[in-house]
Amino acid sequence: MKKYQDDQDYTPEKLRKEREYGLFWYSWLWNILRPVMLALCVCLVVSGVVMGCWNWVERSFFAPVDAEDHTETLFVVSSGNSLTRVANNLENAGLIQNRTVFKYYADFLGYGQKIQAGEYKVSRSMSMRQIMDLLTTGDGNPITRSITIIPGWTVQDIAAYLKTQGAIEDENAFLSLCRSGQDFSAYYYIADVLATPNASSRLYALEGYLAPDTYEIYTSATVEDIIKKLLSQTEAVFKTEYHDRADQLNMTMDQVITLASMIEKEAKNADFAKVSAVFHNRLKQNMTLGSDVTVKYASGVKRMALTNEDLKVNSPYNTYTNRGLPIGPICSPSAAAIQAALYPDEQFMADGYLYFCSKDPNTGELHFSRTQAEHDLAVSIYAPLWQAFDREKGL
Repeated sequence: MKKYQDDQDYTPEKLRKEREYGLFWYSWLWNILRPVMLALCVCLVVSGVVMGCWNWVERSFFAPVDAEDHTETLFVVSSGNSLTRVANNLENAGLIQNRTVFKYYADFLGYGQKIQAGEYKVSRSMSMRQIMDLLTTGDGNPITRSITIIPGWTVQDIAAYLKTQGAIEDENAFLSLCRSGQDFSAYYYIADVLATPNASSRLYALEGYLAPDTYEIYTSATVEDIIKKLLSQTEAVFKTEYHDRADQLNMTMDQVITLASMIEKEAKNADFAKVSAVFHNRLKQNMTLGSDVTVKYASGVKRMALTNEDLKVNSPYNTYTNRGLPIGPICSPSAAAIQAALYPDEQFMADGYLYFCSKDPNTGELHFSRTQAEHDLAVSIYAPLWQAFDREKGL
């Protein structure tokens, strides 16, 4: 009975109103959903287009040249290579798909200034980004090394040192360049050396001009690069005021370097100016300089106590048998030795000191004398110490 009663309540008017209400609800919901659905459809279409374009760009420019080829290729970035050069070399090696894209992409990401010189193992299966990351992290090998040239070293000492440091492979190639000096005549002071009388009689044209100092050099530096760096430092050390002072002394730069090299070998820093004064006094009196270190350079003898036979060695470097300065420098002098050569101890010069000898081979302390008699007495006192030193060293 109840159900029948409810059915009686649904009059045509009531049913019409309910239908109108339902249509209104669906219409209102559709008006809201329709633009949202359209926007979603547009987004899906645009996203599809963008993704399609990106996939094409990725495949064409950024993806590996051949994802299946894992063969490693040695790729070298040399010191000083520009980003353009690196990009060109990568494309030529078949490791990237487009050098222009690589260059601008690297610039955009700030990689352009971070690429490091080195040797890298790169494969065609690597993406452009992977290659960039590799080139900016380095190959694990240093691109520079530090070398230190010690005052008093000869060209031969320097060559042996550079070989042990791995800076050069062939000592003979280094020595050959230093012997002739012809490849470095663009340096005015080397040109002057080569123009001096009997320049060909020097053991090494560049002796004395490879400046002592600590240097940072590229691991890829050639023998010529290293020599040029050392020569350039000599020019920096021999300042304009030194040239003016040399003119006052009526000396050339080569003569100053030669004298400084003798001072470097004969004394410790504290006695540089005094030894310089002795040499200047002897030069003024046209005496032989009588320097043992020049004989040792010429003959290769290492002993402190030289024999009469040693002192007679036939060489333009022998200052016992030849008056004046030796034919050229005998080592690389320090800046302090060069200054001492130009500015000898004035009091020692005024007091007329003409001789010196070693008091203690272990400390380098010197004894200075004015006269031959004073010097002979000092030699008789200290010579046994030199002989003992030689025996101790096995010389």
